[in-house]
Amino acid sequence: MSVTKKRIWIISIFPEIFTPFLESGVAGQTFNGARGINFEVSAIQLRDYCSKDYKGVDATPYGGGQGMVMRADILKNALIEGVVIPGKYGDDYRAKLHIIYTGPRGRVWDNDYCKEFALTHWGESDSKDLVFICGRYEGIDERFLENYVDETISIGDYVLTGGEIAVMTVLDSAVRFTPGALGNSGSAEFDSFNDLLLEHPQYTRPREFEGKEPPSILLSGNHAKIDEFRHKEKLRVTRDHRADLYHIYSEQENE
Repeated sequence: MSVTKKRIWIISIFPEIFTPFLESGVAGQTFNGARGINFEVSAIQLRDYCSKDYKGVDATPYGGGQGMVMRADILKNALIEGVVIPGKYGDDYRAKLHIIYTGPRGRVWDNDYCKEFALTHWGESDSKDLVFICGRYEGIDERFLENYVDETISIGDYVLTGGEIAVMTVLDSAVRFTPGALGNSGSAEFDSFNDLLLEHPQYTRPREFEGKEPPSILLSGNHAKIDEFRHKEKLRVTRDHRADLYHIYSEQENE
């Protein structure tokens, strides 16, 4: 039985930024198929679809204002000529692609959204292929957003110089919830935020470091006591460092 290829397309004026990301670590190995998942990632140079190279990718905004705006027609050229045609998606490509833009008006990316995204797009064999649009400058023409973008994702209330880092953030965090990506399938489920709490402190060799040893309970071999200790530590760390999360957790526990 053949495994459906999960294709990801990224349209950017700096596609080379993705090269080290796709060659390094767990994410790089996963997206390159080294962990048995049939991914194919293609980073498309937006400038290749503009007759004037980078000078024609953007233009001044109508109505005046600071900065430049990425042109809708050039983005469409890249989508059709750089994704649809080589990907052989045909005239009904909108039914086969899910087009994503990272920007401030989107749903804020968090752990629940991350897991939902991974399940929706990589957990089903018949899921659509993904296309990420990396914005730059003052953003992109609203008409492209209205006509072509299916989902907008915000990674937080701050502004980046471009969407490339935001796209890498989405890919890197979501791929951890893809079956087979992590050596230990339970690792992602015990990380910070999975139950509204931060992860408990971790310790490893050497046993003594600068006069300090790990808590003795961790060396006891009593797994029930260790689990209890770690849960208490999660509560303590969350209370001390993320009081907002601790407050939400406490309210839910008292309902």
